[in-house]
Amino acid sequence: MISSLSITDFRNHPMCRITTGGHRNIIITGPNGAGKTAILEAVSMLSGERGMRGVGMCDIARFGGCGGFSVFAELSDETQINVNYTGGDANRRAKIDGDNAPLSDLAKHMRIVWLTPREDRLFVDSASERRSFFDRLATSFDSTHAGRTARLARLLSERAFALKSCSDTHWLNALDAQIAGVAVAISVARIQYAGEINYFLSRCAVSVSGMIEKMLIDGISAGDAERRYLEYLSQNRTLVGDKMVIDGPHKSDFGVFNNELNLPAYLTSTGQQKSVLIDLILAHAKLVHTKTGRNCLILLDEAAAHLDTNARANLFRELGNAHAQVWATGLDANIFQDVPDAVFVACQNGEINSIVCAE
Repeated sequence: MISSLSITDFRNHPMCRITTGGHRNIIITGPNGAGKTAILEAVSMLSGERGMRGVGMCDIARFGGCGGFSVFAELSDETQINVNYTGGDANRRAKIDGDNAPLSDLAKHMRIVWLTPREDRLFVDSASERRSFFDRLATSFDSTHAGRTARLARLLSERAFALKSCSDTHWLNALDAQIAGVAVAISVARIQYAGEINYFLSRCAVSVSGMIEKMLIDGISAGDAERRYLEYLSQNRTLVGDKMVIDGPHKSDFGVFNNELNLPAYLTSTGQQKSVLIDLILAHAKLVHTKTGRNCLILLDEAAAHLDTNARANLFRELGNAHAQVWATGLDANIFQDVPDAVFVACQNGEINSIVCAE
């Protein structure tokens, strides 16, 4: 858990420091534009990824300049983590206890997941959004999963180029063999994650569907699934309208079923979808704790949006049982008065760096 957070030249914050006092729930409130979400985004940079908005680093530096920014956190075990950006998209560096470290090493100390208003439409949005969301969760336990999905995208682009260039069969055979191996590994990881998180879910259930996933769920071995998919690729080397059209993990989808309403999540109300999303994140935190013994860091932007009184009460009750430190934002501090073990941060708009911590 984070004991203290310091950010410099990040979004609209020239400098601020937040001390959590060992509390597990940090509630950040204030008017629109005060910089509440920016604080969560700063925390998300400590994951080693590009942050919860996934934008360019120059867009994060204060007022869109390229002068850089810094995010520094001291953890409850006294580990110190720092992410610096000094301008230029490649100039993002990490330090752990003062020593330079690869950004990927940050995940060993900080397992961070987040929900933003963008995810509120997850169940009615495109399949690609759901794949991205669940792949990010699965990466918490399989650090190579993100690399495999990125590699699959590169290989598919290379295959499309090879087909457009009328390349020789040997090159295509080699590409197809690589694609088949990576594709099956991705599908195995997705099925494993869906099964594991379902153990901690009661009000909803997660499923994954796709060409290779169906083979594996039907009991076909990974080796046989790889051979079948390789055969499928070799038989589908034509372009349709100058585009490569093939099935595979890049077309797979995740489904979430609301067990209480006996309906797919996408057919339920906005508030019910938000409740299911929060259930998923809290179940993920339990899974992280069970598999690693570590507490997860959960970022909830506009945490209470779309939730009625009962749903908020359930959220606050679950926060008390979560194996996680939760950073949440909202407009009105009064809504969060029943959150247990909480510290409140008032993010005020006049002076941008006027951030007050109080229990």
